[in-house]
Amino acid sequence: MMQTTMDELTVGQKGAVKAIHAPTQLKRRLMDMGFTKGVGVEIVKLAPMGDPMEVSLRGYHLCLRKAEARAIELR
Repeated sequence: MMQTTMDELTVGQKGAVKAIHAPTQLKRRLMDMGFTKGVGVEIVKLAPMGDPMEVSLRGYHLCLRKAEARAIELR
């Protein structure tokens, strides 16, 4: 079964956080930013080279690097 990660989404696509597969420090930082199980996310913008990406969640926008987004599994 293939899992979808946040870095695979394109502008306008949405998903919900299923799990975070990252080292403890990065996992904690992502969770502090609001990426917790079940939270809806939407890709708002991609930089010209595709990195970083602007994400909308919990009513605010933030930017993530593709490497960080790759750690977030969606359902």
